[in-house]
Amino acid sequence: MHPSARKVADAALGCGLTIEVVEFDETTRTAPDAANAIGCQVAQIVKSLIFIANGEPVVALVSGANRLDERKLAALRGIGRKKVKRPDADTAKTITGFSIGGVPPFGHASALPVYVDEDLTRFDVVWAAAGTPFAVFAITPDDLVQASHGTVVDLKKE
Repeated sequence: MHPSARKVADAALGCGLTIEVVEFDETTRTAPDAANAIGCQVAQIVKSLIFIANGEPVVALVSGANRLDERKLAALRGIGRKKVKRPDADTAKTITGFSIGGVPPFGHASALPVYVDEDLTRFDVVWAAAGTPFAVFAITPDDLVQASHGTVVDLKKE
């Protein structure tokens, strides 16, 4: 198992969860790529998106079928939309400890506020990145929320 995927599996254990990391030869970097490799709906893919909101990093776990409404994220943080920005790849890696395309929903370099797209809760199982753009794991939405210490909210752009 790739060392980054091992970090994610160990983080899951620290949350009281045992996950099975599945590694692929083809990329799972994007939601469609991951759904193709796994054989599930794109909506079952957890996109771990990093934002800087008024200078503070936050994580949005969004259904692969949805686009995040940055105005909703800003409102959750009590700030204006213009104060929500996407960090560059190096900053995202520094914040989370993982490269974009492999950022897991938990196990980050430091504790971060996490918001979970309510649409992910419609499924029995969702799939998230396991530390690399070639590794994923299945998790129930309840376990996702618990392990990420996330808050379930409406994040979808209408």
